[in-house]
Amino acid sequence: MAAVGSGGSTAAAGPGAVSAGTLEPGTASAAHRRLKYISLAVLVVQNASLILSIRYARTLPGDRFFATTAVVMAEVLKGLTCLLLLFAQKRGNVKHLVLFLHEAVLVQYVDTLKLAVPSLIYTLQNNLQYVAISNLPAATFQVTYQLKILTTALFSVFMLNRSLSRLQWASLLLLFTGVAIVQAQQAGGGGPRPLDQNPGAGLAAVVASCLSSGFAGVYFEKILKGSSGSVWLRNLQLGLFGTALGLVGLWWAEGTAVARRGFFFGYTPAVWGVVLNQAFGGLLVAVVVKYADNILKGFATSLSIVLSTVASVRLFGFHVDLLFTLGAGLVIGAVYLYSLPRGAAKALASASASASAPCTHQQPPGQPPPPQLSSHRGDLSTEPFPPKLLTKVKGS
Repeated sequence: MAAVGSGGSTAAAGPGAVSAGTLEPGTASAAHRRLKYISLAVLVVQNASLILSIRYARTLPGDRFFATTAVVMAEVLKGLTCLLLLFAQKRGNVKHLVLFLHEAVLVQYVDTLKLAVPSLIYTLQNNLQYVAISNLPAATFQVTYQLKILTTALFSVFMLNRSLSRLQWASLLLLFTGVAIVQAQQAGGGGPRPLDQNPGAGLAAVVASCLSSGFAGVYFEKILKGSSGSVWLRNLQLGLFGTALGLVGLWWAEGTAVARRGFFFGYTPAVWGVVLNQAFGGLLVAVVVKYADNILKGFATSLSIVLSTVASVRLFGFHVDLLFTLGAGLVIGAVYLYSLPRGAAKALASASASASAPCTHQQPPGQPPPPQLSSHRGDLSTEPFPPKLLTKVKGS
């Protein structure tokens, strides 16, 4: 966890910076493997627990809390945490912290204002997630929410001029097919459903959330590429905008009800667990995600789908039938294929082609092999899961 206090210097040096300078190669390799497994566990638990905890808190009998207040509280806690981390980086010197924030937030106001758009979208996305999870089973939401991979890829192609390999396009088609099957299962019944749930509203909310997630991530990457701000500074700036925009959304959507019943109406320990998970879970992922390669992220996504499904069966009586199993299996397979690096993807494609095509031509002895076309196109295959852009900003 040295990255927390390093202000981005560890991230800039890469995963090996944790131990490469002080440990022997074998020990460093073992330490890096442990960090990867810890990263996998954190990603799986955070992905699954947030969705399950929201679903649990929203389906408890009794007074239902206002989702807009939970979004605001998460932003406040996230901002305060980042402020404390920056304070620790300045070795507890209040004057240095104030001067640093004045320079980074007010003097460089253009960089600060750039964060207003992604902050608005992330605030909208967080509110949409509550709507979606309140109206869809946790397992169905977890599978459907993987459409964010599709939207992120498409926005990357259109906004950053990146290209996808044929295998990645095929995996995106497979992903869409799997989600469609799961939604068909949900529309066809999918077991008992509470009367106050609207699957159509849930589907619309999750699709809108995926669109906003994909656009915000790619937009964030586009405007902040080359920025020198640390991950904690960017999170603090996002938290400031998120709190303000969240309060505006609260006033617009539920202002009268909140004024009458109170900001913390309906809050229980389960609700506070959701708020804390939303506030600190994302920051924790921002710390560990640099130790996880693309395959590990894809594996974590697949495991979180399985974990959410198993937990939904036990906690909420979710019914797993053949259609859901087929759709979820297609999504998990698509996530794995999309996360393959270019070398592995090309090997898989060539192995498949050689297995299906007869051997009709051999290179005559003594003649040089034909020239190979370069495949370096600057595409997404080396970065199939564009990470949350909060983790892409380096240095401070």
